Amino acid sequence: MGNSSETVSFVLAAYGNVGELKHLYFIIILVWYFSICVANTVLIVVICVDRRLHEPMYILLCNLCLSEINGSTSLYPLLLSQMFSDSHEVTVPWCFLQMFCLCTSASVELCSLAAMAYDRYVSICNPFTYNVIMNTERVFLLILLVWVYSFLSFIFTYSFIFSLKFCGNIIHNVYCDHQFLIRLSCPVSIKSFISDISFVLLSAFIPFSLILVSYMKILRVCQKTSKENKQKAVTTCTPQIISVSNLCVGCICYFIDFKFVVSQVPNEVRIILPMYVLIFQPMLTPFMYGF
Repeated sequence: MGNSSETVSFVLAAYGNVGELKHLYFIIILVWYFSICVANTVLIVVICVDRRLHEPMYILLCNLCLSEINGSTSLYPLLLSQMFSDSHEVTVPWCFLQMFCLCTSASVELCSLAAMAYDRYVSICNPFTYNVIMNTERVFLLILLVWVYSFLSFIFTYSFIFSLKFCGNIIHNVYCDHQFLIRLSCPVSIKSFISDISFVLLSAFIPFSLILVSYMKILRVCQKTSKENKQKAVTTCTPQIISVSNLCVGCICYFIDFKFVVSQVPNEVRIILPMYVLIFQPMLTPFMYGF
């Protein structure tokens, strides 16, 4: 861990004094986390059991559900454990591990949606060559590429955090967020700004651009097809469009909270707002695609 070994643990100060409400918060968080895991697992099991669903789009959907479970497991167990903690301390290795898992999951989710958008593009715009282009081997290779790309994106942009020297250990949040960790470093270098830009470019802008291009081409083709084909295209693309739109809303909530400090907003709202995607997206995915 380099110079950061001087700091043994971080304190998550945003929990404050939950008092008697900690039991209620614990139950709510536990039920929500359990519901996320069950909903996503059920969808994965249904796809695995039903051989009619052994198609590229549903294999990619399984990967997306795994990403949702991974992201939720990176967050909720820590929240649950902190409900009954008096010190709200997290050791440095565990804090780094959570940061890594959350950032990687976010990247995997966007890249998975980009892969699914490409799958829909090939299906709608090149239906006769779809089975050749999106065969099983290429789909699994695409999934592997998504995870490797997300992993390398994190290493490339945020690996420098592991060797930072920290001048404090108070994180004003309920989980280990890379933004707060960088703020605790001394001094805060230009690397932090460059890393944020790089991560947004690699993990958000590039996948989102691929999604946008795919749907623009789908829209162009749909304008020339029959009404029935248009309805099919709308039906198959609607869940992905909603997922991407919800992610965009979540990203706006996250970055507005950090870039524009709004003192009038209550503390609880300012803590929950950046977690919008982590709270709602994992439950939205199985229900949208399940229906």
